[in-house]
Amino acid sequence: MDSKKGFTILEIIVVGVFASLLLLFFFIQKSNIDAFDRDEDRKTAINAMYYALEESFYKDHGYYPEQISEDNLKVVDPSLWTDPSGHNLGDPESSYSYTPANCKDGKCKEYTLKSFLEKEDTYVKYNRN
Repeated sequence: MDSKKGFTILEIIVVGVFASLLLLFFFIQKSNIDAFDRDEDRKTAINAMYYALEESFYKDHGYYPEQISEDNLKVVDPSLWTDPSGHNLGDPESSYSYTPANCKDGKCKEYTLKSFLEKEDTYVKYNRN
């Protein structure tokens, strides 16, 4: 009796297809998880700027600035001014935006902070006062 040990070509193909599908699923999920992480980083940065404007700047000055930066919001971690794509607030390509409103002589009564997200709608914060 001839007994051959090993795998048939069909078994190898089935295992290869199954492994390929698992790898494809893994990379799709990893991409989604990475995008959600970047979105959370964006929300964290917008929240930090928002609370710095409300709890620090507005309480000290009684108005909001026409522009925000590391210079006038020193309590914000400097790394938060750069979005996950590497663009700083104010750059045209940045996913962060600050829009002042109702301004006179550099003193504003309102503002809108936004971050454009990958997996959710735009994250928006408005002035509290």
